[in-house]
Amino acid sequence: MSEPSRTYWVETLGCPKNQVDSDKLVGTLTADGMLPAATADEADLVVVNTCAFIGEARQESVDTILALEDQRQDGAELIVTGCMAERYGDELAEALPEVTRVAGFGVPVTLGATRNNTGNNTNDGTNDDDGAGAANFVIPSLDLLELPRPPATAPWAYVKVAEGCDRNCGFCAIPTFRGKQRSRTIESILAEVDQLSAKEIVLVAQDLAAYGRDQGVGERAIIPLVEQVAERTDRVRLLYLYPSDLTDALIDTICATGVPYFDLSLQHVSPPLMRRMRRWGDGDRFLERVQAIRKREPDAAFRSNFIVGYPGETEEDHDALLRFVSEAEVDWCGFFAYSKEDGTYAADLDGDVPVNLMNERLAELREMQDAITARRRDDLIGSSMSVLVDEAGIARSHREAPEIDGIIRVPADLEVGGFATVEIDNAEGPDLIAVGASETSE
Repeated sequence: MSEPSRTYWVETLGCPKNQVDSDKLVGTLTADGMLPAATADEADLVVVNTCAFIGEARQESVDTILALEDQRQDGAELIVTGCMAERYGDELAEALPEVTRVAGFGVPVTLGATRNNTGNNTNDGTNDDDGAGAANFVIPSLDLLELPRPPATAPWAYVKVAEGCDRNCGFCAIPTFRGKQRSRTIESILAEVDQLSAKEIVLVAQDLAAYGRDQGVGERAIIPLVEQVAERTDRVRLLYLYPSDLTDALIDTICATGVPYFDLSLQHVSPPLMRRMRRWGDGDRFLERVQAIRKREPDAAFRSNFIVGYPGETEEDHDALLRFVSEAEVDWCGFFAYSKEDGTYAADLDGDVPVNLMNERLAELREMQDAITARRRDDLIGSSMSVLVDEAGIARSHREAPEIDGIIRVPADLEVGGFATVEIDNAEGPDLIAVGASETSE
């Protein structure tokens, strides 16, 4: 009698780009004959795909690893991969001896079966035994970008179009462990889009608008990519746009898809601080761009993120950001405390902002933005809009990106994965309440 198939559990932390990596890892494990476990404590193999972007993310990754270590069943393997493993592999392996393997996605890792496996596991991807009686599975040496993945389980799916980044932002360590930008071919991306069979495709990359630049095909390769993806799916959404690359042609292309959603990576608005961040732009230019897009497309929705407490941030810098947030009235906005990252330009800057002052500034900005978001959602009451039903009773219009923005509560009998036209009856903070739905095709 053959042994039952081994089971896996993959825990994903961090951004949508990490979720794509996990999906491709799941595709590899499934192709090797493994089955998903119902819970982490029932799995033969537990994989934690970590995030290392800021200090809070690293702490969450460590806490998750320790929690899953406590939960895993006897004999189960615990693999740590992702950004923390790539950036702090040796340190992490030494600090967490209970982990079976620590390996970034750039390292091939053999996942030896624990049944009948008496060899000693090591953190370098090897096993001391000769493999007798063991069913071995391999996390491949990447290119994760080109690995197959399972069909989408939701009506939407992220698609990563490039890895790495060529920019040199003062606060960001991602290029040091993800490397320079590597864009996929349009053909490989379209093949993945076709295979996913999702109603909405969300294109992601660290610097999305720079897609194709490293291939020598010009800085506007993102435009034909978006146009061709839009021909294959009902909706295409773009996440992480560097503001200097948001050209008129790209704006027109985004609006033409029917999803005028602009996720702009701004980070701050004060000119002196922007220079210390090694970033392009300032509040006046950003505000002018937002207003121009709204004039062109009144239904446009905006998201951005800002770093608070970057070294040297003064009260004048903070006031400039408050003014911008008040005037721009973007729909969705995240504010994050500056995190000192080893190996970055900012790590050696003077002018540290005291933690208590940083927290006061964060609270002030978040309170202001919460009121703006609620007001902009209230303004939609009484309107009619097309929504995609993500799950029973929950839907999104073009204004809401999956997982990070608010939702629209709809009648529970609407078909999951279908489109419907709904009437907005009420708002509850970031969420909308819809009635009078009628199913449509988009």
